Amino acid sequence: MYGTVAAISTPRGKGGVAMVRISGADAYGVLSRVFSPASPERFASKKPNAVYYGSFFDKDGVFDDGLAVLFNAPHSFTGEDVAELYCHGGVLVTQKLLTAVFAAGAEPAGPGEFTKRAFINGKISLTQAEAVGGIIDAESEKALSVSAKQSKGSLAKAIAEISDELRFLAASVYAYIDYPDEDMTDVTPEAMREKLVASAEKLKKLAASHAYGKAISSGIKTAIVGKPNVGKSSLLNLLCGEDRAIVTEIAGTTRDVITENVRLGDYILRVSDTAGIRESSDAIEKLGVIRSVKALDDAELVLAVFDCSSPLDKSDCEVIEAIRSAGKAGNTVCVLNKSDLSAPVIDPPFGKYVVISAAEGKGKEAIEKIVSDSVGAGNIGENDEIVINARQYSAIEKAVCAVGDAIKSLENFTQDVAGMDIERALSALCEADGRTVGEDIVAEIFSHFCVGK
Repeated sequence: MYGTVAAISTPRGKGGVAMVRISGADAYGVLSRVFSPASPERFASKKPNAVYYGSFFDKDGVFDDGLAVLFNAPHSFTGEDVAELYCHGGVLVTQKLLTAVFAAGAEPAGPGEFTKRAFINGKISLTQAEAVGGIIDAESEKALSVSAKQSKGSLAKAIAEISDELRFLAASVYAYIDYPDEDMTDVTPEAMREKLVASAEKLKKLAASHAYGKAISSGIKTAIVGKPNVGKSSLLNLLCGEDRAIVTEIAGTTRDVITENVRLGDYILRVSDTAGIRESSDAIEKLGVIRSVKALDDAELVLAVFDCSSPLDKSDCEVIEAIRSAGKAGNTVCVLNKSDLSAPVIDPPFGKYVVISAAEGKGKEAIEKIVSDSVGAGNIGENDEIVINARQYSAIEKAVCAVGDAIKSLENFTQDVAGMDIERALSALCEADGRTVGEDIVAEIFSHFCVGK
């Protein structure tokens, strides 16, 4: 049994309305000790899903009027009795109401307390709870759309369907083990292999969606690199749609790493505009180059800028070598800038490239297209599930490996050996949707939620 908790569930600051949520066995008792209904007879019924008007008071008397809404267990978000109190949205009055609620017997709710209780009480799965956090944190329309869909259980359902298929195969293996001479199994080794391959394909498709999911939600760590004066800062300004960085004709204007969050279509780029990578005797510029190399090491996407109107020189070669040394060649897009000066006279040193003119504001759409291709957006169907969460992705990857091992075991050994791998896959999928996840992981997930959610 958990105690009765309360928190402010609207953002701090001035507004028309603020809301304090109370959840727990004594939610209605706490409410009655801070709320005086305008119609006591109507309020006495405690009819759920109804709005009651009245006044809020504490030991010093009435300080505001507002509304109270009641939700009976288990038909509430948390699965417990819930009271939501709506007062005027001033900082002082909202805090005064919360203080009165605490004085009336409620305890302060922790981060994500209400959503956590919904999960513990079986109202939502862990994937749905994480999707609620995704809705709150969404920075793009696509991330909001995906999270909203998953908050209704779409990802949990997709995982459950694969789990059911594997559980059927596991049951068949148990029958084979218990009655090896009775031919009790309904699934031949050939049919089992076919079903395992089908499950593996579904799991691989889910896992492959994570690159896209991450790009639309938490974003891609992106480093803009290149020698001095090739247009790195101009590229940042192009992506931002405003003059975020100073641009001059003087080489080495950027001495430090400038970071900016850029929305590029459906995607979020966590962009670092770096100092030009080159040998320098200037102490400050040297520090800037060191930080540039660090940003390159941390990057998931590298936009390597080259002046396409001039042949590659020694400084360009130093940039290319730095990218290769950092192991980022496969994550690099060559941005051939200054196309307004001439047609490209260089061959891209890496496979993926775009031709732009940052000075004329041309090329942003081409960069968006190549980023989209890089995260596999073209493989995502309109109704496909997208794995945004890193924890879910890790668990699904484990399931992919386990099903792959089951296919190999079936080919090289017997069904009972494959059954052990199927059990591993089922365990991983239970971890993915939260059925067997540890308390420490649950606590970590909800610790990132805001208080009041």
